[in-house]
Amino acid sequence: MPSRFQAEFTAQLKRYYTVYTGGFLSFVVLVGVLEMLGIPNRALGYLFLFATILLYAGIGFMAKTAEVSEYYVAGRRVPAVFNGMATGADWMSAASFIGLAGTLYTAGYDGLAFVMGWTGGYCLVALFLAPYLRKFGQFTIPDFLGARYGGNVPRTIGVLAVVLCSFTYVIAQISGVGLITSRFTGLEFGIGVFVGLAGILVCSFLGGMKAVTWTQVAQYIILIIAYMIPVVWLSVKHTGSPVPQITAYTSALPKVTALEKEFNDSSTPKGAAEESVRVIYRERAEAAAAKLKALEAGGAAFLAEEKAKLEARMMELKAAEVPDPRAIDAAERAVISFPIDPAAARAVWNRDSGIGAKAAPVKAHAEAFAATGKTPEEVEANRTKAKKNFLALVFCLMVGTAALPHILMRFYTTPSVKEARRSVFWSLLFIFLLYFTAPALAILVKFEVYHNLVGTAFTELPAWVWNWAAVDKTLMAISDINKDGIVQLAEITIGGDLIVLATPEIAGLPYVISGLVAAGGLAAALSTADGLLLTIANALSHDVYYKMIDPNAPTTRRLVVSKALLLVVALTAAYVTSLKPGNILFLVGAAFSLAAAAFFPSLLLGIFWKRANKLGAVLGMLMGLGITIYYMVQTYEFFGINAPLWWDIKPISAGIFGIPLGFLGVIVGSLISRAPSREIQELVDHVRYPNLEGDTSPVAT
Repeated sequence: MPSRFQAEFTAQLKRYYTVYTGGFLSFVVLVGVLEMLGIPNRALGYLFLFATILLYAGIGFMAKTAEVSEYYVAGRRVPAVFNGMATGADWMSAASFIGLAGTLYTAGYDGLAFVMGWTGGYCLVALFLAPYLRKFGQFTIPDFLGARYGGNVPRTIGVLAVVLCSFTYVIAQISGVGLITSRFTGLEFGIGVFVGLAGILVCSFLGGMKAVTWTQVAQYIILIIAYMIPVVWLSVKHTGSPVPQITAYTSALPKVTALEKEFNDSSTPKGAAEESVRVIYRERAEAAAAKLKALEAGGAAFLAEEKAKLEARMMELKAAEVPDPRAIDAAERAVISFPIDPAAARAVWNRDSGIGAKAAPVKAHAEAFAATGKTPEEVEANRTKAKKNFLALVFCLMVGTAALPHILMRFYTTPSVKEARRSVFWSLLFIFLLYFTAPALAILVKFEVYHNLVGTAFTELPAWVWNWAAVDKTLMAISDINKDGIVQLAEITIGGDLIVLATPEIAGLPYVISGLVAAGGLAAALSTADGLLLTIANALSHDVYYKMIDPNAPTTRRLVVSKALLLVVALTAAYVTSLKPGNILFLVGAAFSLAAAAFFPSLLLGIFWKRANKLGAVLGMLMGLGITIYYMVQTYEFFGINAPLWWDIKPISAGIFGIPLGFLGVIVGSLISRAPSREIQELVDHVRYPNLEGDTSPVAT
């Protein structure tokens, strides 16, 4: 596109999105007025969610296209600043919007691994991949693998890896959509997943990457406004300053640290109350461990004996001179809920034996690699494990960022290589706005919980506790463990996925802010889900159907196949999500490890090492991906194998084993087989030395 027309196009986009931003802010004010007029909260929740989905649907409809380049790469005319916003929205998924502050809330300092890894990964993208892939042109990452390494085998492995890591990632996004939809509309989680799926499809079904790009720009505007307003409000409430990124550390964090010390000091009233709960947790964990040991020895006979004891206790309570209804009710529930067979008992008692973790002292939020243990040696060993996992996670997230197909595809949409480099800068800036704020939000919410929720009478619990407990007990649960009628910190279970969405309610802000945050979370999840589903469908339709099955397929048929596959993949992902295979942040982290092990060695060496060839790429991708999948399946609790960890590395960082193995496979495979052809080496030269001012045409077919 000539520069004059590109400049006019950019100016037109700026006008459109300025009007759009003003309109959205006016809509938020209107909903606030409706709340003041007494409109029910549930109605406002529906209004927020469905109004934003209709907005995205409208953009998707207006951007419908039957052009291949428009559908796959938005016509390669997205200006750098807008591509940066779209990439930011594509990047800041449910994991960033919903999960990041929640992880920092639960993990404290250790949660910064996500911030460091994801941010650092964009440096790798800018330096090693984005400009070179844009110079290559074409449509997908398997396209590059097929052209660079020759033949359909590398392309096929690339497609399988794209589907695997993108599918894992999209499950996390749809999970976030289901969580938001179920909380703010009252629908059951499984139904909410499929309702949210409709919002995902309307953005990408008609216009492909063109529709997704312009929708993602709109979604970024919504999500960043939604994220900033409540944290600034909370900062003003607690510190009197509208700059939470500074005052959270200078004002709120010292107070949080002081409260943590008080909770851990059993000589203080708060510490004594906390210790009374921890003692009960320890006793329960020890009892469960003893039962597990006895079950292994006695089997079904031990199980029958234990149930008989509970039944005898229930009859004894009923026969007492002055029956205690509460005690009888508890005894009856214990009998009814008793495991029916050894397998069920093993599952229940394994879970109960793990409750001993709640007996540990409060983890200091600001302490690096905080660890606990019965002896100084055990504490130091646990601290070493925390350090290893922190560094492994940072490494996997950095490399995974530079290898995620749906992110790398975004750099195919810019007008030139120069714009691709600039769009990386804008992406980092727009992502920075949220990442710089998330740690502050975690601190402010933690102070709110420590200061206002802990110490509250159970009869006076705020409404948000019951609202979120009704959505998912793993996200919000409070039990009076020591029966004193007062909430202790150890009695509170808060899932990380709740923190951001519940922040307005926790802080006592108007419901309009809750709806705004829900709309922001939905925008984050939808934007990434759109990009991921499109990446999967495009890989299957373009790289499998068009490149390998029917190279003569007309444009219309290619787009029909892509849309049909998009629908099938979306429905499959929604079904898998309804099974709740894991928390949002783990699923996203797993996708990064898979992408890093599968793609990074073959992409990097394919660009910077002419000797890399087909056998090397095949071995590298298979070895890297294979060991990563094997380790995750063996160690992640969802699969039920529970094999020992290798060097104490958690399954989310499985890529730490796959990445070096991938490099080894590419290098060894390339050295033991013939060098690439002259044409391939010329392709490498062409990609390596781009003309930054232009030369935007694809170089491979």
